[in-house]
Amino acid sequence: QVQLVESGGGLVQAGGSLRLSCAASGRSFSFNTMGWFRQAPGKEREFTATITRSGVRTYYADSVKGRFTISRDNAKNTVSLQMNSLRPEDTAVYYCAAASSVTIEASASNYNFWGQGIQVTVSS
Repeated sequence: QVQLVESGGGLVQAGGSLRLSCAASGRSFSFNTMGWFRQAPGKEREFTATITRSGVRTYYADSVKGRFTISRDNAKNTVSLQMNSLRPEDTAVYYCAAASSVTIEASASNYNFWGQGIQVTVSS
């Protein structure tokens, strides 16, 4: 079955950077649009970034636009999220997700597969 596994999280000071990676297996050939979501304690899961299969089209939440960059390497079956200029409010569990859609998707309900999540903590 499909599996998505995130890596690269951790603790970083405000203003610093982290790079998250997501390795896909088990039917990655069928993955089209991919996305990153995040969930802070006591809050709902929140859209962060998405990318289409070709990697040409991307879309970001206003809260991360200009600071985060999503990318993918289909040959390696990986999706990444480069996070720069991190702020304490970026602290959350970050999830990689895969959708069957071939267009940009910002709604979590449109994603079919999810990773287990990885913690990102930004200290002030």
